[in-house]
Amino acid sequence: MTEEKWGQLRKRLLKTVGQNNFTTWIEPLEFSVVEEGVAVFHVPTNFMGNYVSQNFADLILHELTLSGEPVQRLAFKVPANSPVRPVRQVEHVAEPFAELADRDEAVEQGAAARAASDAPAMVSPSAGSRDGSDMIQAAPLDPRFTFDSFVVGKPNELAHAAARRVAEGGPVTFNPLVLYGGVGLGKTHLMHAIAWELKEQNPHLNVLYLSAEQFMYRFVQALRERKMMDFKHLFRSVDVLMVDDVQFIAGKDSTQEEFFHTFNALVDQNKQIIISADRAPGEIKDLEDRVKSRLQCGLVVDLHPTDYELRLGILQTKVQQHRETYPDLEIADGVLEFLAHRISTNVRVLEGALTRLFAFASLVGREIDMDLTQDCLADVLRASERKITVEEIQRKVSEYYNIRMSDIIGPKRLRSYARPRQVAMYLCKQLTSRSLPEIGRRFGGRDHTTVMHGVKRIEELKTSDGQIAEDVEMLRRALEA
Repeated sequence: MTEEKWGQLRKRLLKTVGQNNFTTWIEPLEFSVVEEGVAVFHVPTNFMGNYVSQNFADLILHELTLSGEPVQRLAFKVPANSPVRPVRQVEHVAEPFAELADRDEAVEQGAAARAASDAPAMVSPSAGSRDGSDMIQAAPLDPRFTFDSFVVGKPNELAHAAARRVAEGGPVTFNPLVLYGGVGLGKTHLMHAIAWELKEQNPHLNVLYLSAEQFMYRFVQALRERKMMDFKHLFRSVDVLMVDDVQFIAGKDSTQEEFFHTFNALVDQNKQIIISADRAPGEIKDLEDRVKSRLQCGLVVDLHPTDYELRLGILQTKVQQHRETYPDLEIADGVLEFLAHRISTNVRVLEGALTRLFAFASLVGREIDMDLTQDCLADVLRASERKITVEEIQRKVSEYYNIRMSDIIGPKRLRSYARPRQVAMYLCKQLTSRSLPEIGRRFGGRDHTTVMHGVKRIEELKTSDGQIAEDVEMLRRALEA
């Protein structure tokens, strides 16, 4: 067979196996000779020769036969003058598990391999007793993260109910359970709570909880130490597999492939899989379609951003916990409500702010009032301050009073339009940094004195008209949420 014919055959193989497999396994092959029905190829290492023989030999042989070559079998040899030290032969595995020559992953896997030496040692499920104390885990479970300490509200009630159902054990009703949402919304808390509950219900249950990053570290460690069969045995013999932050494996082809096979093996055994991510599986960039499809075949639950009521409930729960440490500290009325309004994006930041408040008040010996709160949390409050626009206020006010936005901006002076217009001006003055002339221009080119009059009128009505005061407060909450 000529080099030209081998080149044409390689093009057909590329279309069949795909660019990634071709670059990793087919491209490094160097055709040598055909002798007595045996096609000989030179390979960089025995490992690569074994892998190609196990996974692509039938395909290559088929293409050779179609090309008219009298070949009955293939042989892969490491040239005697090869600068690469031959790797000892590895035992046959039924499915592919790595793409070591993937040039896009070479640096990534090298870094992960170094980190793997610091990761917890891989433990086979059969290596120890099966009681709760030996529950296999690459990441320790936080004793604070239980169902009892999880504050349930409308944004997370579905996720909490689904997690509770899985934690009850019994027949697998939906597999996998995928929890997704932004940072600090409770995904990891629910994952830990499920693990604790499963452990309490059945101490002999083999539960494995780890992050996607640790999954990759263990995978690379197994490759480096040539212990892939131990790795497969570990991950495919668990009763419940829990992987946190699965978006981490996006773009890492070899890790995704092993995760895919592990996922399939566990589902085939009717074992429970629980996954968390920072967004819906279909929205994770660089996640393979087949992995997305597997994740979407179960129950996918969104943890929505927290609302005011949920944040206030979380703060009240945390205050009770802090009182065990600081029993003598007093917290003034309105402080928790203020924090629930102002810190709305991240529950961890909210909890951290409360922790700082209690510690600071304890050190200076003061009550936790609004002055201390604003002094102590000035940086947090600035960072969490959301920029509200004039247009947003106009739109929200028009929706609230059920009038058109053009009527708020327009020249009509009917009371049904004038009062909402003054409310909108007042909120613009309170919630934005725009000057009075700028606000006036946004309201149909009105003079700044008109804005001043509107703001002053609403300030007066707030003290005498309870309905106006309620409207302004409701709109402010809606805009700051």
